[in-house]
Amino acid sequence: MAAAQAGDIGVVGLGVMGWNLARNLARHGFQVRGHDLDAGRRERFAQGEEGARMAAAASLQDMVQGLARPRRILLMVPAGAAVDTVLAQLRPLLAPGDVVIDGGNSRYTDTERRLAELAGGGIVFVGAGVSGGEQGALEGPAIMPGGDPQAWPLVRPLLQAIAARAPDGSPCCEWMGGGASGHFVKMVHNGIEYVDMQLICEAYALLRSAGLDDRAAGEVFGQWNRGELESYLLAITADILARTDPESGDPLVERILDTAQQKGTGQWATQAALELGVAAPTLGEAVFARALSAAKPLRLQAAGVLPGPGRAAPAGAGFPEQLRLAFLGARLGAYAQGFHLLQAADAEHRWGLPLATIASVWRAGCIIRARLLEDIRAAFQGEAAPAHLLLAPGLAATMGRCQQALREVVAAAALQGVPVPAFASALATYDGLRSARLPANLLQAQRDYFGAHGYQRVDRPGQFHTDWTAPA
Repeated sequence: MAAAQAGDIGVVGLGVMGWNLARNLARHGFQVRGHDLDAGRRERFAQGEEGARMAAAASLQDMVQGLARPRRILLMVPAGAAVDTVLAQLRPLLAPGDVVIDGGNSRYTDTERRLAELAGGGIVFVGAGVSGGEQGALEGPAIMPGGDPQAWPLVRPLLQAIAARAPDGSPCCEWMGGGASGHFVKMVHNGIEYVDMQLICEAYALLRSAGLDDRAAGEVFGQWNRGELESYLLAITADILARTDPESGDPLVERILDTAQQKGTGQWATQAALELGVAAPTLGEAVFARALSAAKPLRLQAAGVLPGPGRAAPAGAGFPEQLRLAFLGARLGAYAQGFHLLQAADAEHRWGLPLATIASVWRAGCIIRARLLEDIRAAFQGEAAPAHLLLAPGLAATMGRCQQALREVVAAAALQGVPVPAFASALATYDGLRSARLPANLLQAQRDYFGAHGYQRVDRPGQFHTDWTAPA
């Protein structure tokens, strides 16, 4: 590959995300060398409006040879086997000190494995979560890099240059820590994203049940977005509900099949919570809701067989405000579960996750950017971080302000037969957290009865077992 100037960074994988990240880099003055197996993508890359700052390479070898040392290479290929394949092809072409960044949605356990495999070979590996979608990749995403700390001084100028800017002007890209911290943080981001989207869908269903049409529901979301609930997802929801299908004249959303898809990151977050013993059930409910939506034939069959509730009292004029408070409480609960998962993973892996910085990075560019993150950042900025986000004084007060509305909304939904698994789970988790005593004492007795697992007592230390079948 002929190039007038050595490249600052190579990008492997010129699909939508890779292409737009490369354009973003070029727009910030970096020389970008790109490679993709698809000749059409390479041609589009070479002919981009960024001109001489972007050059396509016909092979990985050509791309590597066109980069200044130490070489910096960003992989934007599908997670899984494709990353391993490209790494295997790159390793013989690289020298000690060269940096490889995996910017895809890789599972954090794969990133841990790759770090171990590359250790000792001199190649500096980074797992970087990137959020913001196609538009964010071009105009400024949130970036969450982690891995070999030698990499940060080498990649920081590039990544922070292209990252989104928070309201205070700081770049939405900071070092997350060692190991697979970057991809773990991105995974938790996506788990929270699943919940936020599910909560909005449940609120939409409740507004429709209260008699609002799509346009009116969109106006409610637009009003919410002008206050403390301001967020990217609410903003796009208001836009979606205002769009009309040009063919039928109906709201376009009514013409979309109600079967949601997923790519796995929500499942991974839920599995990580289970493995770490963290109570994050609302993340799981959001995943299960998508799974149930995908069972369309089964739901159609059940709709004609299973009975629903009797007539419930119609929602009053104050219902949208009640729902707004419930939504705020449930959203805060979802963020709290996500950050509790981050705290548990940090205790397990000792990555040194900067929780306040994570909240700061998420304030712009990413899908879950929301005004609430300012309060979350403040909660973690003190010398002693709260053991759980809901224990932070300001956020505990917010939950106190919202919890009654959350109860009433969940109760109304149950009486109307509107499924709200995310709202209900957020409430149940909140009530479980605030309970000084739970019925797990009976559960432990049951385990001891059938499995002789033993139990502990409240009045003296030790492990005890009872022969429950013997006469009392």
